[in-house]
Amino acid sequence: MRACVLILDSCGVGELPDAADYGDKGSNTIGNVARMLGGLNMPNLQKMGLGNIIDIEGVPPAANPMMSYGKMAQGSAGKDSTVGHWEHFGIITKQPFPTYPNGFPPEIISEFEKRTGRKAIGNKPASGTEIIKELGEEHLKTGALIVYTSADSVFQIAAHRRIVPVEELYRYSRIAREIMSGKHGVSRIIARPFDGEPGSFYRTEERHDFSLAPTSETGLDILSKAGHAVISIGKINDLFAGSGITENHPTKSNANGVDTLIEILGKSFDGLVYINLVDFDMLWGHRNDVRNFAGGLEYFDTRFPEIKAKLSSKDLFIISADHGCDPTTPSTDHSREYVPILAGLGMARQSKSLEIRKSFADLGATVLDLFGLHQPMGESFLGDLK
Repeated sequence: MRACVLILDSCGVGELPDAADYGDKGSNTIGNVARMLGGLNMPNLQKMGLGNIIDIEGVPPAANPMMSYGKMAQGSAGKDSTVGHWEHFGIITKQPFPTYPNGFPPEIISEFEKRTGRKAIGNKPASGTEIIKELGEEHLKTGALIVYTSADSVFQIAAHRRIVPVEELYRYSRIAREIMSGKHGVSRIIARPFDGEPGSFYRTEERHDFSLAPTSETGLDILSKAGHAVISIGKINDLFAGSGITENHPTKSNANGVDTLIEILGKSFDGLVYINLVDFDMLWGHRNDVRNFAGGLEYFDTRFPEIKAKLSSKDLFIISADHGCDPTTPSTDHSREYVPILAGLGMARQSKSLEIRKSFADLGATVLDLFGLHQPMGESFLGDLK
């Protein structure tokens, strides 16, 4: 048996009831992107039932959608990628991960400097591309590490590859991961290598995330312990700190991720392939790039038939998201939203509405149900797909 879970990172479908508590009232990532640009051209996902979930300009409801459809509410606190993915597979996070809108406290920075042997500069929330413009030349002259954060729960370290070899930057990131624990246990430490010269610095593809390990057993652990493959594509492995993963495929872009997924689905395996397409978040959502966000959705739609062609009539296939990141709002942060759910067994049976699910954990419960396993959190909707 095989299951495929495909996460369109940041592609939320409307504000959750508590969105105002997070400053996200009015957020509706896919809906607002479509509205702002006068409609999206997504004929393949339209046939699957994407427009049956919410009103999406240019993507009308299908009379007979090929996949069952609905949306999921988040049971966890926060709106981080780690929180969202952990909830997919059974961990409900009660306290959001810490954030640092005023930078990291002196005791954290001094310990980091002591253990790395390098000074830290920056120490503030910032855009990754902007802070290397601002501090990259100073970094080249002094060797000091550029440390910064964002609205997310992250500790980011940027360094030029000429000054700090990538593997050394990863070592510094592991040091930061050890320091940022307990009450300072941020969701992710992110290594951000860059290259180029002053005035033309650019971030390279060797970014690496060092996440907190899951706080308890996840559905991925249950699957792998039962002898099933758990194949990660994209940043899934990072988000789970490798826990429960049996095979990992890092990617460089959404296109590379889709190529990798198609290759894996063309092979025989017993278990789950779990993929995150991160460009919606990393390249467009956080930069409020509405046009390219829309282009990314439309590009995925053009690739969808290739994915569908690799699925058998017995494969469970689910498309969802982990949070929103509405590029049409003034905020550049993630947004507290429902996430879409499109699901099918081979997409060959009559579909139905899955309504509003109470938790993202229903996704993982459904996957485990396919293999005759049980995830303590979540309610399977597998029976609705048969």
